[in-house]
Amino acid sequence: MKVAFLGLGIMGSRMVDHLIENKVDLTVYNRSVAATEAFVSKGTKVAKTPQEAVADADIVFSMLSTPEAVAEVFFGEGNALSAMKKNAFWADCSTVNPSFSLEAAQEAKKHHVHFLDAPVAGSKPQARAGELVFFVGGSESHVNVLMPFLDMMGKKTMRIGETGKGASFKMLVNAMLAQSMLIFSETTVLGQKMGISREFLLNVLPNLVVSAPFLQFKAPNIKEDNYEVQFPLEWMHKDLHLATLTGYEHDQPLYMANTAKEQFAEAKRAGMGRLDFSAIHKYLEEQSNV
Repeated sequence: MKVAFLGLGIMGSRMVDHLIENKVDLTVYNRSVAATEAFVSKGTKVAKTPQEAVADADIVFSMLSTPEAVAEVFFGEGNALSAMKKNAFWADCSTVNPSFSLEAAQEAKKHHVHFLDAPVAGSKPQARAGELVFFVGGSESHVNVLMPFLDMMGKKTMRIGETGKGASFKMLVNAMLAQSMLIFSETTVLGQKMGISREFLLNVLPNLVVSAPFLQFKAPNIKEDNYEVQFPLEWMHKDLHLATLTGYEHDQPLYMANTAKEQFAEAKRAGMGRLDFSAIHKYLEEQSNV
């Protein structure tokens, strides 16, 4: 089967590497041409436009930054969906709100394309290692078509339910991730204010049973003031915005998520958007002068 992959950012570029290793008949596209240069040297076909990338593809994967970016590339006459073959598959791995995934499914249906929402759990290290977990919304038979390729890029695929449920579950995961990072950072800053050493707090708190396990991997970098991006803070702010938007759509208050969103917004405004999302810790420390 011929595969197209659109979006060669932090995640997409590393996912594509695994498809190349498995000798998939692959065409890639990225808006910034510079990101495609490494793939030219690997012998991968590089398209100049999204339409060119998807024209002959049986399966199209997209990993883009925002719902607006997905819509810009795929929706409307002359864009990617209008160039896809009938009965081809489009798996959107971008983190978007569930209502957008349902809209994407409707747009795909107009062009006789099968749509699946397939966001991932994991960041740069997991993408590099092929250890992503896919949360997929779509029919079981359609998921089975994608499975050989998902297995190349990840270690596990979970079919959450019908269309939109993959995006729904990913939203819950990221909302918890953001708030856990914020709670840890706020608590650590309080500990420093009370005179407990920063090193002690960063060594001990992440290993307590009350702490989220991922903090064990974040704390060593925080100790060294290393916020090299694994998952950008600006995209975590975006994900919290989409969560609160979804809460509004369902008439469901999200007290903590809204508060977290505003704190991530402040950190982004302070110039930390392109750092790792754990830089919320750096922001709180600076605000507290500890």
